[in-house]
Amino acid sequence: MAVGRAGVAPGRPGSGSSAVPSRPSMAEGAGAGPRLAELLAAGRRLWEEVETGTEPSSGAPAVQDKVRQGLDALQRAAAMVAQLDLFSENEELEEIASADLKYLLLPALLGALTLKQVDLSRRLEHLESARAHFWRFLKLCRSYRLGSFHLPPAAAASPPAEEDAGSPSPGGPAAAQPSLVAMASSRQAKIERYKQKKELENRLASMRTFVESGQADEDQIREFYILQIQKWINTSLEEIESIDQEMVILRSRGTAKQPSAPPHGTSRQVRAPLKPFILTRDAAQAKVFGAGYPGLPTMTVDDWYEQRRRQGVVSGQSAPQRTPAGITDEELQKQQQEKKEEEDDEEALQKARNWDDWKDTHPRGYGNRQNVG
Repeated sequence: MAVGRAGVAPGRPGSGSSAVPSRPSMAEGAGAGPRLAELLAAGRRLWEEVETGTEPSSGAPAVQDKVRQGLDALQRAAAMVAQLDLFSENEELEEIASADLKYLLLPALLGALTLKQVDLSRRLEHLESARAHFWRFLKLCRSYRLGSFHLPPAAAASPPAEEDAGSPSPGGPAAAQPSLVAMASSRQAKIERYKQKKELENRLASMRTFVESGQADEDQIREFYILQIQKWINTSLEEIESIDQEMVILRSRGTAKQPSAPPHGTSRQVRAPLKPFILTRDAAQAKVFGAGYPGLPTMTVDDWYEQRRRQGVVSGQSAPQRTPAGITDEELQKQQQEKKEEEDDEEALQKARNWDDWKDTHPRGYGNRQNVG
């Protein structure tokens, strides 16, 4: 992109050229100039305050209030510019009055302020609106030949289909070569835009005080506005690239959130939710003691079996014989041992009694003098 005085119109009076001189400012000649200039100045001032503000978050009420006020002022100014028909794609840059050049920035400022809105539910809508503003600004600059740049498409490209994204490329590594070349070219273009942006900012900073103080002549004022436009061209190209990337992410999230439809011809049977099965004596006891886990049991298995038998759920067969409640396995084993000993001969019984007597007089661990075991 050409930077510097290359965009300055050479055909104004006093330049020694026979080109058509620029027309007087239509905005000022229509009697609406001061009002239009005030709206543009107010919108730009609010954007600068939001951009360079010290608020910790862009979603702060004070910041969003400035965003709304700035958008309102710039939208009213854009409507007035459209009524005055200040710009046309059929005219040349030399035909625009120097005082009207600053109104070319209206679409770019509208796009920048639109991006400052933080309503997440309308984020995609705001991105589309901001992209449209930036694209209109670039198209207008392209028609006036204010820079050599590639105009992005009017609308963001739709995200690729999932099956296309998941399928391998038909060309393999050879097909990926053009994308690498495009990435390198895009990176080089970004580096060039960054260098031009820094150069434009330095030149604008050196001219701003001179122009705003009223000491600059018409040529210097015209160059100052053209440099501002060229700076916003770089900014608009960067913003459109970021917007396209964010829109792809938001659209993919929206697609992922949509429930997937069942295959054609198949339907899933809706099952009633299963109720928990609680072993309780009655409903009142269940409300008092809870579901019965992991606390104390509220019914024995025999009681539950009898209850189910009365309800007709199980057959009338008798419940299986169980060990009487309250007897542990150790006591049961001891009873069985005693019964067996009674049935054995007298010699085995005497031997068992002697062993019991010996255990009574010799505590456990007796004789373990090395304290081993």
